[in-house]
Amino acid sequence: MSELICWFLLVILLAGCVTTTPPTAIHQPMTARPEPRSTLAPSNGAIFNVASARPLFEDRRARFVGDTLIINIQEKVQASKKSENKTTRSQKVDVTVPTIVGLPFKGAQGTALAASDTNNFNGKGENTSSNDFTGALAVTVIEVYPNGNLLVSGEKQIGLKEGEEFIRFSGVVNPNNITAANTVVSTQVADARIEYKANGFLDSAQVMGWLGKFFLSFMPF
Repeated sequence: MSELICWFLLVILLAGCVTTTPPTAIHQPMTARPEPRSTLAPSNGAIFNVASARPLFEDRRARFVGDTLIINIQEKVQASKKSENKTTRSQKVDVTVPTIVGLPFKGAQGTALAASDTNNFNGKGENTSSNDFTGALAVTVIEVYPNGNLLVSGEKQIGLKEGEEFIRFSGVVNPNNITAANTVVSTQVADARIEYKANGFLDSAQVMGWLGKFFLSFMPF
């Protein structure tokens, strides 16, 4: 029985050492193969290639499923919030017991009672956020909408000795915003989703373990 428990604990420890790909909210899939084009010539020529053929006066900007597009990421967001609340309440009550003949407790008659209450509240709050993300990423057209807009998605993986870094991007591109160099700025992309994640040991050290989450889910302190 003790050996079974030791093996169980060993499996848990080994599972915690395995690095996994971080989850993503990017549109899926993140790449797509070009669709077959039946309108092209059936065979290749001396300088003609069916797979890469384009009309004579057509540029190289992305417009079909499987075409690639360069996204120039230029995201800079600044937000600031400041609030201040003040509340003051004051209350005063004066009570006098009148003198009435024939009532008991004559010693309390004519006594004056006074009560006062003051409540002050002063609260201040300030929050400032600044984000700056620049770079370039090649994405693939995964769907062409009926109105001509392009749904693009892509990922770049960078392997380092400390782990792997993932740069992901997806969104809807208007073909009119694509430049002659087949690039578009991220600020012109609708429904843009940008991610920069990693799975190294430094990132794992900043994440609470599953056992800690388990106890934290029902412990009141």
